[in-house]
Amino acid sequence: MIESFLAEIMSYVAKGGYVMPPLVLATVILWLAIGYRFSLLKRGNSRSVRVLLGRAKTGEFKKAKGLIDRAVLTGVEVARCHPNGARPYLDDAFAPFDQDLVRYNALITSIIAVAPLLGLLGTVGGMIETFDSLGDMSLYSQSGGIAGGISQALFTTQMGLAVAIPGLLVKGFLDRQQSSLELELAQIKDLLTAQSA
Repeated sequence: MIESFLAEIMSYVAKGGYVMPPLVLATVILWLAIGYRFSLLKRGNSRSVRVLLGRAKTGEFKKAKGLIDRAVLTGVEVARCHPNGARPYLDDAFAPFDQDLVRYNALITSIIAVAPLLGLLGTVGGMIETFDSLGDMSLYSQSGGIAGGISQALFTTQMGLAVAIPGLLVKGFLDRQQSSLELELAQIKDLLTAQSA
């Protein structure tokens, strides 16, 4: 069963021509980046930031399960070490969290933008093959002729859109998660700065 599935996929890739291997590679890289970004953007504890800060200060909250949890524990420790004027130290300590929020976002955006263009490149290649067949009058040649060119054009277009559309939907979800986490990180810094003042 697995062998027939793999054979079918290889046949699909071969029908798409020279554009299909880069599209397959782009698909693999895209979903690896999305998976890694999804794991980075886990919030952690579902309680509010104020509750987490209160529990971290009393020592009830020690185990971090996500980004906000780690930020709360880091922020409380920094505020404890620098009771007066903790804001610059908090900004420095939160820099890795800010980097985690945007990590692989540009890569995901680039692949989503490039995949349909690669599909279009395959479409152009397929149309060139079709018109070559018309020019040579080899309508039913060994290489596929008109039908082979049109088939190649449609396969690459389909693959380009199949890569971009789900990636775009997941990216929208991850971008909303990123915005929410950015607001919570800013809230943590503001609360800790106000409490230290």
